[in-house]
Amino acid sequence: MPRIIETEADIAEGAKALADACEHMAGVYAVIGPPPLRRRPSGFEGLARIITGQQLSVASAAAIWGRVEAAVTPMEPGVWQRKRTASLRKCGLSAGKVATISTIAEAITSDALDLHALVNADEDLIKERLTALKGVGPWTADIYIMFCLGRADGWAPGDLALRYAVQDATGAEDMPSFSEMDDIAETWRPWRGVAARMLWAYYAVRRAQKDAQPG
Repeated sequence: MPRIIETEADIAEGAKALADACEHMAGVYAVIGPPPLRRRPSGFEGLARIITGQQLSVASAAAIWGRVEAAVTPMEPGVWQRKRTASLRKCGLSAGKVATISTIAEAITSDALDLHALVNADEDLIKERLTALKGVGPWTADIYIMFCLGRADGWAPGDLALRYAVQDATGAEDMPSFSEMDDIAETWRPWRGVAARMLWAYYAVRRAQKDAQPG
């Protein structure tokens, strides 16, 4: 069974292990300490929330998701399918996001996708099943594995902020490629999901520091 992150204690355990094992993560830990838990519901709701928040600020994503939740109650595939596209667009969703979430809803209601069966599945199988759906890419699958399924070793090599954070934390001259991200993170197993949380928190702190510097 894969290790699952459920509590702040799990995060603290992983963060300490990473800081003890890697000088780069020790530096990150010195700046941010244990990162936030950041668990999300799994299933249709979790996927819908991830897609809603893509390429948006945290504040914008939260505002739009709040409107979506109010419009689709309960947040279930069948309820989503009964909503008109126009009403979903009024929540702030783009046409593409509405289409992607609708594709997921259809796959679930038609039994083409069984998210419950994927809870304990191999990560490669989870990615294969999710990315087979139009509009669902590797990033969405990786974030679902990490935050909705709570996999301790989940990793998102394609996340831009994470790549910036890895570059900063390791002192690399260039932003690492996808394959380089995987190579670097190999030493962070079995806690890559905690490493990602630490690096995202580190990225936010470093951006705030740079923004505060006088021009």
